[in-house]
Amino acid sequence: MRKIARPDAVAVLDDKLAKKSLARYFAVMQNQKTAKFMIAKNLPSEFDKTDSLEALWKKHGKLTEDFSKIEQEIDTVKKFHDFPTPAKSYFDLKIEISNRILQQCHLCSRRCGVDRLTNALGYCKCGDTMTVSSIFTHVGEEPELVPSGTIFTLGCTIRCRHCQNWTISQWKEPGNRCKPREMAGEVERLRVSGCRNVNLVGGEPTPWLPQWLETFKHVNVNVPVVWNSNAYYSPETAKLLAGFADVYLLDFKYGPADCAERISDAPDYWTVCARNHLEAKKHSELIIRVLVLPNHLECCTKPTLNWIAENLGAETRLNLMFQYRPEWRAHEIPELHRHLSKDERAKAVQLAEKAGLRNLV
Repeated sequence: MRKIARPDAVAVLDDKLAKKSLARYFAVMQNQKTAKFMIAKNLPSEFDKTDSLEALWKKHGKLTEDFSKIEQEIDTVKKFHDFPTPAKSYFDLKIEISNRILQQCHLCSRRCGVDRLTNALGYCKCGDTMTVSSIFTHVGEEPELVPSGTIFTLGCTIRCRHCQNWTISQWKEPGNRCKPREMAGEVERLRVSGCRNVNLVGGEPTPWLPQWLETFKHVNVNVPVVWNSNAYYSPETAKLLAGFADVYLLDFKYGPADCAERISDAPDYWTVCARNHLEAKKHSELIIRVLVLPNHLECCTKPTLNWIAENLGAETRLNLMFQYRPEWRAHEIPELHRHLSKDERAKAVQLAEKAGLRNLV
């Protein structure tokens, strides 16, 4: 295994709250349990390319219920290799559905409806072939993820004017076009080199979900999948992520006021984000990132922390992030011209404690 330079990345292995909220992830990370995508590839499914999308979704719903039972059985009773590889699987069904969605794209909450299989471009500007900015071992993520095998893809489904990765999210880099089999080799290389997980990030991974599913069809190593997202994706994407993502690493950027639309061009953000956090909790384990913005503690940080505590539980793993800095077009938003003050950082911690949240990174 790769030598870990950060002491907190070692100490977290004995952190009781982290281990409790991310128990299955820790087990997959240490090869004691099987990653969800590998189980999904062994759950048989009968479908045909002539089936309607409605029929495919019906089969997917039933198999999602079956998946949780099979996962529990593999975790507690049988070994993964006791299950033969089927001709068609639950995972293949996900790939088929996701490719159908690309014909009238509605992977994110915007629902542009463009035919990406003809390389038509919607809001995210993502076409039919995954475009990658960088692939590397990241040592700056949450301690339980480090070292993390991060793959940064271009494009994003929202437009945060303070985006720190704006050259990636807004296609200011040329990137490298990568086919699924190539990417599968990169995923395996990261895992074999000692990474605890493969971290799908951007930009935003949502526009590339069909390509990611096709990639993991060819991955043959046991590795936890971290879905590192802004959480602004459609209900259909949420369904496809069930049985694929081992950890949802989701942003909760804004409160219920108009801040999301004003700053990030993300209408209805609160409703979409809350729904997807609830779905993530239902199907897997969850780490939430709350980026504290200057002058946004009352309108965003406070209601967000209270909602997390009330709806997801006091032991939810939470990264209260203080690294905001004015980037890209932040100068267009008057209150975002500066860094956080010491008092704002202290108050954010107090708000988390008052909400009852205990499992802070």
